[in-house]
Amino acid sequence: MKRTFFLLITVLVLSTVILAACGGGAPAETEPEPPAEYAGKTNPFANQADAATAGGVLYAERCASCHGAAGAGDGPAAAALDPKPADLAVAAGDLADDFLFWRIMEGGAMEPFNSSMPAQKGILTDDQVWQLVTFIRTLAK
Repeated sequence: MKRTFFLLITVLVLSTVILAACGGGAPAETEPEPPAEYAGKTNPFANQADAATAGGVLYAERCASCHGAAGAGDGPAAAALDPKPADLAVAAGDLADDFLFWRIMEGGAMEPFNSSMPAQKGILTDDQVWQLVTFIRTLAK
């Protein structure tokens, strides 16, 4: 009887340890997929220096106050925002063209973002948004 009880306790303890080891840590964050209107779009200006330069001018005018000059999310207006602006230096290397284009066009006022980022749709042309995407790629760490 003692042996059976000891074996049962041992199995329970080992099972708990194994389950804890497998399930530890936070779940990986995944970004939502762009809606059909934006899904699959690719940057026609990818890796073009002149587009990156034009995008840099737009970025300084429209984005740097929140995202900061280097894209770290530390611009002068960032302190007053909740949620804080994204660190574009990290996002630039991780996010697809269609995602960046979508986020710039539609802004952040929708689920799951709920941010203060203003939509640029109807303000900037598609080409200007792609220039911004080209510039943002230069910020990648």
